Amino acid sequence: MKSIRIAVVGATGLVGTTVLKILEERNFPIATILLVASEKSIGKCINFRGVKVGIISLKSALSEKPDVAIFSAGGKVSQEWAPKFSDAGVTVIDNSSAWRMNEKIKLVVPEVNGDCLTSSDMIIANPNCTTMQLVMVLKPLHDKFKILRGVVSTYQSVTGTGQLAVSQMMDERSGLIPSKMAYPHPIDKNCIPHCDVFQDNGYTKEEMKVHFETKKIMRDDSISLSCTAVRIPVMFGHGESVFLEFNKEYDMEEVKSTLSSFPGVVLRDNPNSNEYPMPINAQGKDEVFVGRLRHYFLTYKMVGGGAPSVSIDAVYDREHAHRVIEASIADYTDTFGE
Repeated sequence: MKSIRIAVVGATGLVGTTVLKILEERNFPIATILLVASEKSIGKCINFRGVKVGIISLKSALSEKPDVAIFSAGGKVSQEWAPKFSDAGVTVIDNSSAWRMNEKIKLVVPEVNGDCLTSSDMIIANPNCTTMQLVMVLKPLHDKFKILRGVVSTYQSVTGTGQLAVSQMMDERSGLIPSKMAYPHPIDKNCIPHCDVFQDNGYTKEEMKVHFETKKIMRDDSISLSCTAVRIPVMFGHGESVFLEFNKEYDMEEVKSTLSSFPGVVLRDNPNSNEYPMPINAQGKDEVFVGRLRHYFLTYKMVGGGAPSVSIDAVYDREHAHRVIEASIADYTDTFGE
């Protein structure tokens, strides 16, 4: 792969600094790196691959016409500047929510739907952090068993909110009163079932992102997901509990095999040895870790941990069944009328 010229917009933020770290770790072929941040940061330097690189403005970066610009500076910046870069022939990869649900812009997770991209796609949207890891698991399962619906509960770290949230948690953890609050409640030693703003339907914007973004990435509007998003006092790593209903019969070993063979998914599922996914083990890694897999229909009838059992005491005839149905209809009529 030839070396390319890259601009990182929002280079001083939590996401931007992580982008730079990954570019270094993967030894990405870069001819020139342009670091862009807000006006107050212009002139400061960031160390990249052992070299101090000065921070420049968006206008200066645009004049340089890099090959690729990675935007991690929020929706407003992306809405204003991404089209300017793309019009100049720069391929924009946007990490904000600005373009995700735009019908003309593709929402991409490479392992899931990277095949949809063409050379004419000048703005490429990156999904919500919660959706991104979820579809990595849903894709192979949907291809194999077809997902009808699912219920998702998320356990999201404070870094998903940003530096202000990190500062709030660390101040609270140190016994200090935060000068500014990212959340309406304390986050240290607490869990807040409130990620993003509430909508008229009772869900938060974050929860609805999971619903709609999944449909777009998976290219299947038939998948129905209900999500509850919870912020937890963890620094890195989002966790999710996912209940899925399939259209096809399945075997749990087949499910495990399907997941473990999908690129980017790692199976950590050995509860007897206390092995399961945890944020502390996922931090700094690119893979999606999956564990605690179990079959609902083999467990929900079990009482007190005992083995399920079914006994038939008597068999009734057709006439008895008709009497039961007629009695039920009579009860309904008495209660609700004709």
